[in-house]
Amino acid sequence: MGKSQQSFNKKEREKKRQKKRKEKAEKKEQRRLDLENGVTTQQEFMYVDEFGNLTPTPPDPANKLEINAEDIQVSVPKKGELPEEDPIRNGSVKFFNTEKGYGFIIDKVTKESIFVHAAGLIDEIENNSIVTYEVEMGKKGPNAVRVKLVK
Repeated sequence: MGKSQQSFNKKEREKKRQKKRKEKAEKKEQRRLDLENGVTTQQEFMYVDEFGNLTPTPPDPANKLEINAEDIQVSVPKKGELPEEDPIRNGSVKFFNTEKGYGFIIDKVTKESIFVHAAGLIDEIENNSIVTYEVEMGKKGPNAVRVKLVK
């Protein structure tokens, strides 16, 4: 005698599929009967109000905003429109190891820690020195270059 090709799991999945088909057909028939009798159980349309919420009532046309197509910008702003930033920043040396040749500067305005290498120094610096510097993006993030000692 041969063994059945269908496993228990396959039979269960097929039962679920048949049950879903039957429920779907019953719902379809109920909607058809409701439509014939003039009974509506669901909203046919949903509207979006000015705040982005779905509502069953249409929005008031008096609240409609007029927007000119010319006012819509779909691109990156041009460089001329951006305010120019001073490339020279101020900060204090948080840590600098002269043996290894690197350290970190804390920006005075943003309080962000910026890596500094000995190759980017103009003057000798040490811990807690006040410096001016410029920022360039390195492989691992922002690097301080052209570091000058203020005091």
